[in-house]
Amino acid sequence: MHYTGTVWRPPYEASSLLIEATAGCTHHKCKFCTLYEDLPFKFRMTPPEDMEADLKEAKEQFRLWNYNRAARVFLVGANPFVLSAARLLETAALICKYFPDNKSIGCFSRITDITLKTDGELAELQRAGYDGLTIGIETGDNEALRFMNKGYEAQDILTQCRRLDKAGISYNFFYLTGISGAGKGEKGAYDTAAICNQLQPKVIGANMLTIYKNAELYQEIQNGNWQEETEIEKYKELRTLVEHLNIPVWFAAGGASNAIPIQGYLPRDRKKVLSVLEEIIQNVKEEELRDYRKNLRHL
Repeated sequence: MHYTGTVWRPPYEASSLLIEATAGCTHHKCKFCTLYEDLPFKFRMTPPEDMEADLKEAKEQFRLWNYNRAARVFLVGANPFVLSAARLLETAALICKYFPDNKSIGCFSRITDITLKTDGELAELQRAGYDGLTIGIETGDNEALRFMNKGYEAQDILTQCRRLDKAGISYNFFYLTGISGAGKGEKGAYDTAAICNQLQPKVIGANMLTIYKNAELYQEIQNGNWQEETEIEKYKELRTLVEHLNIPVWFAAGGASNAIPIQGYLPRDRKKVLSVLEEIIQNVKEEELRDYRKNLRHL
């Protein structure tokens, strides 16, 4: 298989067939991100012949296991949805050639990737099977989005995800706990809930900001331009987010960046989730949580 560097996928794509469509990130400017630092380039499209070879290899392996179906394909790369609609449709046709029973195709997407498609192209991509995009919105806090160089603002999240809603393409959000900085996390959570409540995400996955020395954000901290939240502040921030989300959505803080996994379906499980968060805030020591963060060598 033609995998380049570390392969990243959301937890809920564990059973999907992973096919590399791109490597690296087209943006590559977020101050906190170090996910693609192991690559010798910023971004590269995977050649179609490599993708076809990988689909053929996967098909042969599935046959060895007496299992010829792939219910879902997840395209690997930081943001494969940046590819042109024509290229994505060609990819869908290639997947269908080897796995005709495949039901859907997912991938990571930036908000700015959606702007590159017309409404008609989004509808065509939906018919081709694209669904369940994972979008790292990070926050609805415009100040934090600007400082971290995300390349879009909260209104862009609303505008572009409403276009996905109209096209019938579902999506999941990643929220980055701590991105607003010390003393600002709860406001950032409130702003994020206000954005999410106007949209239809299926999942909101919370990751906790973990700062590594090779991140631009680390240098901003050294220069006195930004201050990190305490670990307890981050849990207070999550509490505020859960308190103010008023849409039906699966909420999960389950990745490696979260010292204590938390999950539940909102609003049904709101009291349960808030109870766990309150228990952490009141009874878990800051030093214990900070030790976890310091010893997290890699996300």
